[in-house]
Amino acid sequence: MPNRLSKETSPYLLQHAENPVDWFPWGSEALEKAKNENKLILISIGYSACHWCHVMEHESFEDASVAEIMNEHFVCIKVDREERPDIDQVYMLAVQLMTGQGGWPLNCICLPDQRPVYGGTYFRKDDWKKLLQQLAAFWEQNPGEAEEYAERLTRGVRETEKLHLLDESVEYSESDLADILRSWKKTFDPKEGGYNRAPKFPLPNNWQFMLRYASLTKDDNIAAATFLTLQKMAYGGIYDHIGGGFARYSVDGHWHVPHFEKMLYDNAQLVSLYSEAWQYKKDELYKQVVYQTLEWVKREMTSPEGGFYSALDADSEGVEGKFYTFTKDELAEVLGEDEAKIFSTYFNVTEEGNWPEERTNVLMRRESDEALASQLNVSLYHLQESIRTSKQKVFDYRAKRIRPGLDNKILAGWNGLMLKGYVDAYRAFNEESFLRQALSNADFICTVLMETTGALKRVFRNQYTNKATETAFLDDYAFVCDGLIGLYEVTFDEKWLFEARRLAEYVLTNFYDPGTGMFYFTSQNDTELIARKHEITDNVIPASNSAMALNLFKLGHFFQQDDYAEQADVMLKNIFPQIKSYGSGFSNWAILLLYKIYGISEIAITGPLAEQKRQEIEKNFIPNKILLGGSSGSLPLLQDKWDSETKIFVCKNRTCRLPVTEVEEALKLI
Repeated sequence: MPNRLSKETSPYLLQHAENPVDWFPWGSEALEKAKNENKLILISIGYSACHWCHVMEHESFEDASVAEIMNEHFVCIKVDREERPDIDQVYMLAVQLMTGQGGWPLNCICLPDQRPVYGGTYFRKDDWKKLLQQLAAFWEQNPGEAEEYAERLTRGVRETEKLHLLDESVEYSESDLADILRSWKKTFDPKEGGYNRAPKFPLPNNWQFMLRYASLTKDDNIAAATFLTLQKMAYGGIYDHIGGGFARYSVDGHWHVPHFEKMLYDNAQLVSLYSEAWQYKKDELYKQVVYQTLEWVKREMTSPEGGFYSALDADSEGVEGKFYTFTKDELAEVLGEDEAKIFSTYFNVTEEGNWPEERTNVLMRRESDEALASQLNVSLYHLQESIRTSKQKVFDYRAKRIRPGLDNKILAGWNGLMLKGYVDAYRAFNEESFLRQALSNADFICTVLMETTGALKRVFRNQYTNKATETAFLDDYAFVCDGLIGLYEVTFDEKWLFEARRLAEYVLTNFYDPGTGMFYFTSQNDTELIARKHEITDNVIPASNSAMALNLFKLGHFFQQDDYAEQADVMLKNIFPQIKSYGSGFSNWAILLLYKIYGISEIAITGPLAEQKRQEIEKNFIPNKILLGGSSGSLPLLQDKWDSETKIFVCKNRTCRLPVTEVEEALKLI
């Protein structure tokens, strides 16, 4: 019989709707039951594309003997971490404090009042049964000891990342950046790119900082490390060479075998990164990655309403990566012997399988087209045409396979990241279809996910309710705000900038913590958990506080509002002492630091040819800038700058240089 999750709409919760476990969704029914019956709460957190979540479900949650123990001794709650990152944040921190590590599936055992007492990630079935029985007995026999431990652990959760409002002024300098990079760059992998460890995560925001730092400081070594990383990721098996888009990470140290799920948030940020890299260095590989990834987003991840879906599963037919891998014989049958020989050489396909554990091949490149054409003694044109034709044949063949599951929920924050990805791609390549997709998505966000008050809804699922649900969190506001600011800069349509400011005002009213000068992850209108946290560390996604600080910094310049800029200053000042010790975990804060040290160029382009001049400017990599202008506008910096001639004003520190008419002249002023 289906359990309570059958009435939910989350794809992850629905995956567990026929488990024999008596699952509850997070809510008052489950929490009150735990209190009334004095039962431990078992909180199990994951997401629909999570491979090991599926494994634990199959081994344990589908097993009647395991379910019997869970149902007898615990109130069992399933949580989709992508819908409720606030819950995940609290209990992930608890598990990390207990075990020193975290991940998904996340399983946390709590007292009836939600305070954690034990937790971990994946457990084998026998270990899980034994653990549950021990915990149930411990709670029955030693409740006082459990209470004492839960109190200490909860205090740790509340006090971790404890911030204090700093009043003294801080002066930043280039030497601070050198200090940050000194230990950071020792972690680079000089051979394979990325960091010298396995698994390898793309961490796009880290490399976005490196690009900008290299450009502003003329540091060729940092630039080279960044370009190596971008090339190796694009050559690796982590990139889907047939259909476009990146997997979440590689399990090895050379980007080869990925953990195959494709997440919207990774691909959104990587589109932005490769687009910026193209502005810096016109490498055709970067352009190819952007176009192919956005083609995948349009084909497989875009809803009819203009929203973007969340993820594709790692598994198909119960096997991780089956959709994406091929044997050599299989390819020969699809392509024919001669064509398959070139294709197999190009993508390092072997008879025994370059992924020997599974006896199959994950397509990956090691050579440039030029080097391989020389090695094969064919023309570059012949090689590229052969690969293009072969890829289409393999794509058509692969399309007949059973597809990985689609997580079709639409999340506000991840849509903000993808909106920004499309905007950045349009900046770099001036491709009109990219702008159309960005405008469609912005319309969807502002009409479906945003209320007149400036409040956002986090989740939209058209196939269930045609309505947005769930209160949004700080990351939703921060990333949507960033995307809308970027959309203004490529359209000069001020409505997008005013929408961004409306979101910022809502955040200032409902998320601000006067005790720290930062923002809580949850709104003051949300139901309280055992701890109300700030998200400050940049990870696979930038921290919502760092993204919000950058938004306020930019909005302060667009609207000449000192209170916005001052709020961004306070936030950076609070975090600054931590950046030097862990640059990778504060890369988005370090981008704000670049603005503070090198300043920001406000480039106003006015007149009938404003759009043409904007396009010319975007052919150059100018990391510390904002763009504004058009043929009309109300922004303070645009006042008294309108006439019949197109002019470019370069302003810094509220001082504008004399206007020029050509982009080349403006670049000299910048």
